[in-house]
Amino acid sequence: MTGLINATVHFIALHAAWTFPVMFVTAFGESFVFLSLLFPGTTIMLAAGLLVPEGTIPLLPLLSGGILGAVMGDGVSWWLGKRYGYFLTARWPFTRHPELLARGEALFRRFGVLSVFVGRFFGPFRATIPLIAGLMNMPARGFWLANVLSALVWAPALLLPGIFVVWTARLLHVPAQWRLAICAGAIATVVALIWVARKLKWFKAGGGILS
Repeated sequence: MTGLINATVHFIALHAAWTFPVMFVTAFGESFVFLSLLFPGTTIMLAAGLLVPEGTIPLLPLLSGGILGAVMGDGVSWWLGKRYGYFLTARWPFTRHPELLARGEALFRRFGVLSVFVGRFFGPFRATIPLIAGLMNMPARGFWLANVLSALVWAPALLLPGIFVVWTARLLHVPAQWRLAICAGAIATVVALIWVARKLKWFKAGGGILS
């Protein structure tokens, strides 16, 4: 995973014109039901934000690629759930992680349309809830409204922290040679928290937001 993260960030650092498509694919992979658990999209997006203040990559393609990729990742997951739902629930990752389906369905039944918005911000549910929404025939209007609104918040929430860390380091007159180390440390902390959250299985029975 580390190799993929480094290669992706290095690629857009050298090829700024590819910022939009790379961010689109990254956010799509993070939001698509059959890639989300395998794809390090969150870390890539956090790291990509570090490249904006120095002018290495432009902000607009970074944000627009992240937002659109997130919208389409959820959208395809919803469509698959609507079209092939019960067939897909008998496939990976649900065969290996049945709690994702059970807890996701409980969240959906409890909060309805709001679950599509809220689920975006919780890793295990990010790609599962749209599939469940499609499986349970959520109307298109409600789904797309929650999908787009959540993407408009989620993508900037991942991309902008790196920018603010670099800007803060500048304001505090942190020596240039220390900025990268500080940024790397900030990203490492966030990634560690994500890893710990998953290991603690907050969303299994006895824990998590539905307990």
